[in-house]
Amino acid sequence: MHAEPITCYRPRPESAAEFSSLPYDVFDRGSASAFVAAHPSSFLAVERPESTFPPEQDMYADEVYRRAHDLLAARVADGTLLRDGTPCYYLYRLVRAGREQTGIVAACALDDYANGIVRRHELTRPEKEDDRVRHIEATGCQTGPVFLAYRDNPVMEALVEAAKLSDPLYDFTDDRGVRHTVWRVARPAAVESFRAMFAYVPCAYIVDGHHRAAAAARVCRRMRTEGGEAHSGEEAYNYLLCALFPASQLTVEPYHRVVADTAGLDESGLVAALEAAGMLVGPRREEPFEPGERGRFGMYAFGAWRELAYVGERPDDPAGALDASILQDRVLGPVLGVWDPREDARVNYVGGVEGTAELERRAGERGVAFTLFPTSMADLMAVSDAGLLMPPKSTWLEPKLRSGLFIRRVSHRNSILDGCRKRPAEKDE
Repeated sequence: MHAEPITCYRPRPESAAEFSSLPYDVFDRGSASAFVAAHPSSFLAVERPESTFPPEQDMYADEVYRRAHDLLAARVADGTLLRDGTPCYYLYRLVRAGREQTGIVAACALDDYANGIVRRHELTRPEKEDDRVRHIEATGCQTGPVFLAYRDNPVMEALVEAAKLSDPLYDFTDDRGVRHTVWRVARPAAVESFRAMFAYVPCAYIVDGHHRAAAAARVCRRMRTEGGEAHSGEEAYNYLLCALFPASQLTVEPYHRVVADTAGLDESGLVAALEAAGMLVGPRREEPFEPGERGRFGMYAFGAWRELAYVGERPDDPAGALDASILQDRVLGPVLGVWDPREDARVNYVGGVEGTAELERRAGERGVAFTLFPTSMADLMAVSDAGLLMPPKSTWLEPKLRSGLFIRRVSHRNSILDGCRKRPAEKDE
């Protein structure tokens, strides 16, 4: 891998907890607006600028993206954000419920993304990819890290543990009880050690952030074309802001599905269609069902839960054998008519952390919700290594990385420096 140290804007230590936010895609429009109304200084207002407009505002209008630029510029001007101009790596540790994971924040070459060294497992939704392209173009920045996993490397882990002996740059606990700690690695010898070790990492896997990665790649291609012969390959837009974690430290949680309606089927018709699709359908029950093993699903419809079990043969390929694929290929498509889960507005996705009550709320009286057993990291890597794709939203990782702790400028055009007084980098540590 080619993973370089970064320069970035980052919040003052005393502002980090209040300013940083959960990633933009954790929120729908309503919840983003409510959060920003309650936390107007949050970075979420920059990542979801439509949250600062009335509900009827077109969220993809030019003025919405200009608002993102202006809000980010204001945070530079008022001193919330400082420019760290010394190329360095950052270590980012998250601790949740006693479980710890520590990643390395770096800039990964977009050529590695193009040639499969940074591996993907999902297709993107066009409108969401377009949104992130326009956000990068408006702000001139990559504003949230792409979450990558790599197979454990003991030498890399020794470097990480040694660097964590210094005093942290940030150390705070968020409102979900997750502790976030960041160390800055700026000493030249340490920087070179990390850079050298990345050359021994054969590949990394996108765990979260497919849309950010695809958008950055599109911006890179455009800027290379515009740069013509002046393009050198060293420009900031050739790299992607990432946080890389050892795979063994990560916890994958279930990612559930909700379909807005039952495609005209009444309760008995839905049960019959599921049985014809190779599902054993259990009796109605009041208590939710969350699977404890592969091949089991919970279903909420018509005011009750049922347990489903798939009894057919699984495909041989690692993508087709996933529970998310079984549900899509056997149920969502043929039974409910959701043939394209990337484009169909009838389906949406709920992370396991939201709980079954949220599934019931979203399904309501007319819809149907499904609970799934979580996809494993081994499954994710096997699918990616085979060059295959999972159904959209097959993995949900907790805890979530905070956005706004590292903001990486990739273009001076329309960048946050427009109209802002440049602030010096902090003293090297």
